Amino acid sequence: MISFNYELDFNLPDEDAYEVWVSNIVSSENKDLGEINYIFCNDDYLHKINVEYLDHDTLTDIISFDYTEGDLIQGDIFISIERVRDNANDFNVAFEEELKRVMAHGVLHYCGYKDKSEADADLMRKKEDEKIKMFHVEL
Repeated sequence: MISFNYELDFNLPDEDAYEVWVSNIVSSENKDLGEINYIFCNDDYLHKINVEYLDHDTLTDIISFDYTEGDLIQGDIFISIERVRDNANDFNVAFEEELKRVMAHGVLHYCGYKDKSEADADLMRKKEDEKIKMFHVEL
């Protein structure tokens, strides 16, 4: 089950399409879908979480709490819409594309992908690109 929660004045344009897409990401990695909660928020909201739970006094676009057990993918994914908008502008991409990248990024972490080393970050980026292309594609 995938749920979308909003802590600011923002809504996904078509939650059903995003739900199908995230479900397809999970199944494309040969994993099972548990419960994934997306929480869309602003910078202040996510900054407080970053300081309180991770002891990082920085802004970020995403924080994910992974509750995956074996192949059952589940967790809470907090996304700052402000950061996504700024990053889309900085990277010269559409907001919707950057949002999909961040949404896929959180799920890919749950599937076992890392991004701390350069090689891992390169693989993560390739996987993000692959998953973005799956949006609106039936498997």
